[in-house]
Amino acid sequence: MKAKYVNPFTDFGFKKIFGEEASKPMLIDFLNCLLPQTTIVNLTFKDKEKLGKSNQDRKAIYDIYCQNDKGESIIVELQKAKQNYFKDRTVYYATFPIQEQAEKGDWNYKLNSVFCVGILDFTFDDKINTDKGEVIHIAQLKDQNNQVFYDKLKFVYLEMPHFLKQENQLETRLDKWLFFIKHLENFQHIPAIFKDEVFKQAFKKAEIANYSEDEKINYEESLKAYRDLKGVIDTAFDEGKVEGKVEMAKLMKDAGEPIEKIILYTGLPKEEIEKI
Repeated sequence: MKAKYVNPFTDFGFKKIFGEEASKPMLIDFLNCLLPQTTIVNLTFKDKEKLGKSNQDRKAIYDIYCQNDKGESIIVELQKAKQNYFKDRTVYYATFPIQEQAEKGDWNYKLNSVFCVGILDFTFDDKINTDKGEVIHIAQLKDQNNQVFYDKLKFVYLEMPHFLKQENQLETRLDKWLFFIKHLENFQHIPAIFKDEVFKQAFKKAEIANYSEDEKINYEESLKAYRDLKGVIDTAFDEGKVEGKVEMAKLMKDAGEPIEKIILYTGLPKEEIEKI
């Protein structure tokens, strides 16, 4: 049966549901469920590409980068498959919204909070809490007594393969959002649990029939890239084959991905990628 709704793990689908101006109500609702320590009333989308201090420095390209009405920065990253040094990458990405808060002249170094959210279509390899099948992982800076040392930097990871609840088991609004994200592509109608306006808007944004012909073409290309890339990445990491990573790099280049992102996903040197 042909899909009625987009796959939210594609670049196109994720942006359509959460990353456009018209999608702000959905993004705000989702983040308020996920980050209860901060109440978001409004969001401003920021430039998703962050450059280093020089042209030679590595840059960061976010899926969604926004700021709430309190000046707190929120990065949302969709991770479709395993990659080298994934945690290192998210820590590195967090440094940009921290550094850009610097003020010229006299400054007392007071910072606004930074939240990094990762929606993962895979599970961690290091087995941290994986035996418990936990979906949500929250990481903060803590001291030797396991007390929070700094509360303005928080990493929140969602291991979506561990979310196994069925419709009749959903208890919280966050459960509903996770159920929506994980199963959206398989829905042929809107389940009864999604009654309120925000979810109705989300389904409307996700319905393929509402797209222009160009948008449908772009989505099909994004879906193909997602399926091809995920298959190659999973094989490359599971089997540790260099040729798999080379094939993955070729797919990413053909899809127009920036070379910095290809390096992060494959671990291949820049010179080798340029020859592909």
